[in-house]
Amino acid sequence: MEIEAATVSKGRPREFCVDAALAAALRVFWSKGYEGASMADLTEAMGITKPSLYAAFGNKEALFNKALDLYEREKTDYMRAALDAPTARGVAERLMYGALDMYSCPENPNGCLGVISSVACGAEAECIREAVVARSATAKQAMLERFTRAKDEGDFPDDVDPAGLAAFLTAMNQGMAVQAGAGATRAELERLVETGLKLWPGR
Repeated sequence: MEIEAATVSKGRPREFCVDAALAAALRVFWSKGYEGASMADLTEAMGITKPSLYAAFGNKEALFNKALDLYEREKTDYMRAALDAPTARGVAERLMYGALDMYSCPENPNGCLGVISSVACGAEAECIREAVVARSATAKQAMLERFTRAKDEGDFPDDVDPAGLAAFLTAMNQGMAVQAGAGATRAELERLVETGLKLWPGR
């Protein structure tokens, strides 16, 4: 656990936990998106001053990227684990139920941090949108490679397009995130997962 000394106007510097501060920043970005999260929102949630934020994390963009790293490590790690499933259908099940668990967890803000930030349209957020889209493309490429291998191994009928399936799962994930952000219940999201799996191709 890393400890930093926070800058204060008088007296001795106050120490704070970098991990806890970053987790607090993640919740702000996840709830409000990159553009919607003001520096005042961030410093209040993190319990530090603006100079301390800059000293420990850099600027707002750098803080967001660190928060996104944390998000991927702790919230979307199911995506990496899903690719190790022995069958392509197993990959799909792990991905969709993993997303369901994340989006319906009462301890998490609604929706998906990546989706919220990728649709930001202001000039300030363009570099953030590009970074989020690039990460999404990397995840989609890993899924495509897994499904291509599955087809080579005879896990799919000959007419199945691995790229189309990767795009389908990506769209399902994004759609669930948007609906979760709009207040969809776990039961409603679970119905989407079950329907999606019924459409899954297989021999």
